[in-house]
Amino acid sequence: MKKALSIALAAVALASAAPAMAQFQKPEDAVKYRKGAFTVMAAHFSRIGAMANGRVPFDAKVAADNAALVETMSKLPWDAFGPGTDKGDTRALPAIWTEQAQFKAGADKFQAEAAKLNAAAKTGNLDAIKTAFGAVGQSCKACHDNYRKD
Repeated sequence: MKKALSIALAAVALASAAPAMAQFQKPEDAVKYRKGAFTVMAAHFSRIGAMANGRVPFDAKVAADNAALVETMSKLPWDAFGPGTDKGDTRALPAIWTEQAQFKAGADKFQAEAAKLNAAAKTGNLDAIKTAFGAVGQSCKACHDNYRKD
């Protein structure tokens, strides 16, 4: 049941990615979109983390499935940080818009680390997954530290 729900959520997220390529109708639509993308990504990342930290038994297929989704989702939220999306129901700090080059560099690093996590998960080697998981977590933390309100 959980797997079916995960697949359904991923399918919805991927289907909704098409509007991200185009301009959002309203800034609040972009904020909702990016928050949704981050939420789905975090859910799948947490499943890998539970295995990496020994809270649940390691399952190579589950890790690989979730890592693939994390990599896909890592590409989605960035177009939704456009003009006017710094207002409303968001924890984004103004530095995102004043330090766009640095923010983009952080997003690029995150995506690269997510790709490495996906590659590591495909090997089925828990130690490789743990290492890659840590690097993704550090890239998340760096962005949160610099660009997200607590």
